[in-house]
Amino acid sequence: MTLKTVTVIDYGVGNLLSVRRGLEYNDALVKVTGDPEEIFQSDRVVLPGVGAFADGMAELDKRDFISLIHDLTSKGTPLLGICLGMQFLLDESEEFGLTDGLGLISGKVTAVPSHAKDGSKLKIPHIGWNNLVKPKEEGVSWKGTLLEDTKEDSALYFVHSYMAQPEDSKHLIAGCLYGDNFIPAVIQSENVIGCQFHPEKSGKIGLQMLKNFLNI
Repeated sequence: MTLKTVTVIDYGVGNLLSVRRGLEYNDALVKVTGDPEEIFQSDRVVLPGVGAFADGMAELDKRDFISLIHDLTSKGTPLLGICLGMQFLLDESEEFGLTDGLGLISGKVTAVPSHAKDGSKLKIPHIGWNNLVKPKEEGVSWKGTLLEDTKEDSALYFVHSYMAQPEDSKHLIAGCLYGDNFIPAVIQSENVIGCQFHPEKSGKIGLQMLKNFLNI
């Protein structure tokens, strides 16, 4: 069996060890590196992230990773953005003022609503286990995506104060409900994929999603 090679981008921000262990559990050959050539040559790339959007984008820019990420996705390399890494995929974020993102999927990062529609207050950040739901649009299929063989209502682990909202509903694969607010949880445009939750911290279901990524 040929091992799938995956590079986890090391840019000084992210849960690198837990992501690495989750991929290695699925028999991937994992490199955690900030070397541009190794990143570019990998079969698959994971972009993790925690913290503030602007700080993370500044680190990517400082290391000349922005153009590198565009180049590798242009040649068809599967890219998985996790948590803040998912938010980077969009055009811009409203966190602490407008900051440009990677622009790989059209859309904007906005604050998680602090109130339900009935006015009741919600805790921010959104932390803990929440259940996946399909978008309201009919015909959304999880086959061939990160969520293949995942049951709707599966619980995943979230930690975030902002959310990635794609402009085109066709890029929205799944979400969760916080109060009665729909929070995008998985987005995808061809080989560019993002998940707001942490699959590496979401037990067997999350590990299966990482396995699915290895087969995309």
